Amino acid sequence: MLEVRDFYEALVDSSDDAIVAKDTDGIVIAWNPAAERLFGWSAAEMVGNSIRRLLPEDRQDEEDRILSRIRAGERIGQFMTKRLHKDGTLLDVSVTVSPVRNAAGEVVGASKIARDAGPYLRNQARLRESEERFRLLAENMNQCAWIARPDGHIFWYNQRWYDYTGTTLEEMDGWGWTKVHHPDHMQRIVDLWQVTLAEGSDWEQTFPLLGKDGTYRWFLTRAHPIRNEAGEIEFWFGTNTDITEQREQAEQIRLLLLELNHRSKNMLSTIQALARRSDPNAEGFISRFEDRVRSLAVNQDILVRRQWREVPIDELVKLQLAFLKDTLGDLDISGPDRSLTPRAAEVIGMAMHELATNSLKYGSLSVDGGKVDIGWDDGEDGKGFRLWWRESGGPAASEPTGSGFGTTLIRDVPRHTFGAEVELSYPPEGLQWMLVADDSVLAATGRFAA
Repeated sequence: MLEVRDFYEALVDSSDDAIVAKDTDGIVIAWNPAAERLFGWSAAEMVGNSIRRLLPEDRQDEEDRILSRIRAGERIGQFMTKRLHKDGTLLDVSVTVSPVRNAAGEVVGASKIARDAGPYLRNQARLRESEERFRLLAENMNQCAWIARPDGHIFWYNQRWYDYTGTTLEEMDGWGWTKVHHPDHMQRIVDLWQVTLAEGSDWEQTFPLLGKDGTYRWFLTRAHPIRNEAGEIEFWFGTNTDITEQREQAEQIRLLLLELNHRSKNMLSTIQALARRSDPNAEGFISRFEDRVRSLAVNQDILVRRQWREVPIDELVKLQLAFLKDTLGDLDISGPDRSLTPRAAEVIGMAMHELATNSLKYGSLSVDGGKVDIGWDDGEDGKGFRLWWRESGGPAASEPTGSGFGTTLIRDVPRHTFGAEVELSYPPEGLQWMLVADDSVLAATGRFAA
């Protein structure tokens, strides 16, 4: 059986920690194998020499303080420092130093235990780096983020949450988040959240949250359980993503689809009316019908390009009459900058095309020297809207014996659609057409559009 002294010697020799004994002047008395492995110096090289050979130049005063405290009988608890390896490498070490007393209780030396702190410090650095990355991500992400305990108690929010809600952790801790939920949705969300906590499944819901400005915005909220190796939930990580704009865009798309459906039906109705009111037995029926459909298509192109908003009259007239570029007669188009509503643009565009087609066949645009004056203004009293088509220099005009669908397009449709007054006459010098309407045919910016 080992004697106590032999046991202690074996304990020191087998320790994984460097154990060094030194006197009150710092001269090494004992140096165990672990000290040899840590510092590279053998016991023969260190015993009888100063411990200061292990200290870098900038830490020599550290030994002075240690020895001073040891002489005073103080124990120095663990601290991190640097020491030199035999090859000159700087080592990170953790050190504790205790005074050693003789039988009379006098301090005669010190016992130092040193351990390689490199792995610990590197691990701490990795943890700090990981925490910093998480902090940078959490505090700079666009979403509000939060972490909850397994029972749903939220104990952490990122800065984005506080910036949006204007709250504090003290207000939100636990289930305080219910204070910023819309009352119409709060109970539903609380019930669903409790079910999710019980099931331990992923969670996804949309609901409005109150901002610090007093308004509600819609958020998509997702939560995911974070489990340990045993599969037990340790935390919940959740995010709230503002989807207010996306919801509004989705609603706009829905309304646009409804509007498209409505306008498509209207267009089909218009084409059906064109077909019904055109005489299929008349000469050139197919050609005339196709022209009218093309005019309708021109209107649609303009309206789509203008996003179904105001349509400048100058643009409408020029595009509807673009097919007249090689005619014999001349066109004179003039008028102030004005814009029509989409419906007015459809009706007036069809009328312009019908007048142009008739003039090309029978009127002033069918001969050299013929002229058509197209213009518009704000009316005699500066209110409302007035548009005219006046022909001259062409074949002598005469009132037709019958009233076909062309007359309906240029006279009756404007009257019925927006209550316009339409004058249509056939003096010998050429057809005269004038449309007079109130401001309802003009877009909101109609008097100022470019």
